[in-house]
Amino acid sequence: MSAPKTKDRTARQRPRDPRTARWTLIVTSVAGFMAALDNLVVTTALPAIRNDLGGGLADLEWTVSAYTLTFAVLLMPGAALGDRFGRRRLFIAGIGVFTVASAAAAAVAPGIDALIAARALQGVGGAIMMPLTLTLLAAAVPEARRGAALGIFGAVTGVAVACGPLVGGVLTEHLSWQWIFWLNVPVGAVLIPLTRLRLAESYAPAARLDVPGTLLAGGGLFGIVYGLVSGHVEGWTSTPVLGALTVGTLLLAAFVRHGAVAAHPVLPIRLFRDRGFAAINAASTLMFLGMFGSIFLLSQYLQNAVGYSPTEAGLRMLPWTAMPLVVAPFAGALSDRIGGRPVVVAGLVLQSAGLALYALVLDPGMSYAAQLPALIVGGFGMALFFAPAMSVVMSAVRPAEQGIASGANTALREVGGALGIAVLGAVFAAAGGYGSPRAFTDGVVPALRIGAGAVAVAALAALLIPRGSRTRTVPAAGPEPVPATGPQAVERARERAGV
Repeated sequence: MSAPKTKDRTARQRPRDPRTARWTLIVTSVAGFMAALDNLVVTTALPAIRNDLGGGLADLEWTVSAYTLTFAVLLMPGAALGDRFGRRRLFIAGIGVFTVASAAAAAVAPGIDALIAARALQGVGGAIMMPLTLTLLAAAVPEARRGAALGIFGAVTGVAVACGPLVGGVLTEHLSWQWIFWLNVPVGAVLIPLTRLRLAESYAPAARLDVPGTLLAGGGLFGIVYGLVSGHVEGWTSTPVLGALTVGTLLLAAFVRHGAVAAHPVLPIRLFRDRGFAAINAASTLMFLGMFGSIFLLSQYLQNAVGYSPTEAGLRMLPWTAMPLVVAPFAGALSDRIGGRPVVVAGLVLQSAGLALYALVLDPGMSYAAQLPALIVGGFGMALFFAPAMSVVMSAVRPAEQGIASGANTALREVGGALGIAVLGAVFAAAGGYGSPRAFTDGVVPALRIGAGAVAVAALAALLIPRGSRTRTVPAAGPEPVPATGPQAVERARERAGV
């Protein structure tokens, strides 16, 4: 799509002032918290959703994956739309879509299919909103204070990810699962007028939209995930499953070719010619495949097999999900000293070991003391990975490409999460089921082994990162990093505007 014939309006932004910077930090941090929370908040509510709305394993998988898939596919086009039509304007639109979808998920959904549709719409809103949070923040905060502002933003979104299972458990147990979505409605209703009144508008009118690339990626990923999720229901050799897997694979192959030959693709394949960039993205995708698929099953296992309440399940997952908040600052300092590769590899090895240890001790009615070592080891490994991973991505590309590199890495992580739920869910369905605590455990154990294997392969991929590469400091926001971070977003905007 050609750029509109208008002058670069970036130069006509209002001058930065402290009040605008403060309000921008507040608004974008709250928006980031809301979107990041929704990635994991639903996990501890899945048993309650299943009891109320019915449905099987495939429906629960789509309840989570509908959000992550739409988020992943539309994330980078969402950033380009903001650059082209106004970042504040599109940010407001994203918040509006996210808020309306949250209300639909909570109040309107009469069944599991309607809930899945509302979750997909949430992903659309999140994909428009999230890439613009740090773009707006970077434009509003003076460069001398930008690092501190980005650090605050990263801490807020990190807390959201860490507390997601706990917040979901508390709301589900003491109110109802609908409240995990109702929570977003008043927040969004407050953010929209605040954004309109307090944030400055900015543009990069030369931004280009890659509609064919977006359609190819979306169709291909949907086909692959649909085939994996439906295999245990329809049969792995059935026409719908084989057709979906085949068409999905062909569309993704066409997407790769498009990225290699198009003038302005949504994902430039040339970036993957760099060994470090290709290695860290492969490791990130596999890491999320093993981690998200495992969280999806373990959050249900703690309730269905062990008998914990939703709140108790959320609390008991904190040593795993909250560990990055404690360890990440030290891991980041270590990666600055010795380079990102050894820290990333160590983190992946520990995460794989944690999942393997959990699979080794898993049993219906097992004590929490028996689970705790696996949770701590896995959480420590997660923290070591997340702290330097995005910095390794940044160090592999030129400064002018850091925005699109960050967005690509974030999208691939989300894709890995959706694939992990589908793959590990298929393993669970083949080996066990919801019939009894023993059947549930029998399904989770081999799935965790597959998850541990995927993360182990991620560690091997990370070994391909060049030795001695130093990292560039970016905020570590836990398991849900945000694209186009800070100065990198500004560089991307300048590049698109031809500055």
